Amino acid sequence: MPQPVNILHLHSSFSLGGKEARAVRLMNAFGDRARHTIVSGVPDQLGARAAIAKGIKYEIAQDPPPLTGKPSVTRFEAIAKYMSRFDLVLTYNWGAIDGVMAKRVFAKGTPPLIHHEDGFNADEAVRLNRMRNVYRRFALPAARALVVPSHVLEGIALDVWKQPAARVCRISNGIATMAYAGKPDPKAIPGFVKRRGELVIGTVAGLREVKDLPLLVRAVGGLPGKVRLVIVGEGPEEQAIRDAADAMFLGDVLVMPGFLRDPHRYMGLFDVFALSSRSEQQPIVVMEAMAAGLPIVSPPVGDVPRMVSEDNRPYLTQDRYEVTLRDRMKWLQDSPQNRAAIGWANQQRARAEFDESAMIAAYAKLYAEAIGRPGALG
Repeated sequence: MPQPVNILHLHSSFSLGGKEARAVRLMNAFGDRARHTIVSGVPDQLGARAAIAKGIKYEIAQDPPPLTGKPSVTRFEAIAKYMSRFDLVLTYNWGAIDGVMAKRVFAKGTPPLIHHEDGFNADEAVRLNRMRNVYRRFALPAARALVVPSHVLEGIALDVWKQPAARVCRISNGIATMAYAGKPDPKAIPGFVKRRGELVIGTVAGLREVKDLPLLVRAVGGLPGKVRLVIVGEGPEEQAIRDAADAMFLGDVLVMPGFLRDPHRYMGLFDVFALSSRSEQQPIVVMEAMAAGLPIVSPPVGDVPRMVSEDNRPYLTQDRYEVTLRDRMKWLQDSPQNRAAIGWANQQRARAEFDESAMIAAYAKLYAEAIGRPGALG
């Protein structure tokens, strides 16, 4: 039996968000054909490991060189030396860009490296950081490929980061769409029981500033009638979200169960899926909501307008104001028939465009070819 591919993952953090969910899904798909070492730039953010399947060979690195800090030859040399133990290095987002820079400065003896960019935090949600753009332009030629999931990021990679088209690889995210075909588990969300006659607005997100979830709370607070808002996720903005709900006397409306595995078990409990993010690219949670047959209400961020069905597009706002988000949700609140029709159209589109089989095959091919072992990962 061929030796498994020894892969090093350098993450900005390893709490469960879109990029981590995809990385874990690929780890699970590669099975015993690979073993993995995971470095988190924020050492205590490791929530995504709960989604790694039983039997996958992996470890969380205990004493890796720091991924962040002032640029220095000594630190880059330490990172490069650490990377040299592996067959392949995968780096993710700005928080791991110094892994790419280490290979740029100390290329000799280091394995092939592939960098992934999935989006931006609040500090670059409106305008990209000029110095980071310059840094990326200098570092990224060391990567064998730059992988992005969205058309928006592909344009940034080509036009802003000045990367050659031959090295920029857009691979659409994907999910196990048919897992969302069945009925949801009514007990899947702790503390939540769906009540007759109420509209359930749901979202799934890392509770970070860039998601701007207090905006969603305020938008839901303006809806009449029986409404509940379910926010699944964990992160540093939890108290700010609860404060926004308290300010609008929504204590009985807001449900925050924390992080929950297996979104196919609970996504169908929502009536409408809502985003309020300042920045997105190609959100996996939107694919999951579409696969579950939900209509989407969202600002026109990233590739979301390209992702949803044509029937759903009028329910995307043209701005990020809470009033316009509220109005789109109100339209859906008033018409269960429209909710069902839009959800069905989204579900068909998700199955046609976002099934994970194509994504897994594309990544397996890219990674195996990078190390000169075609077919090594499936």
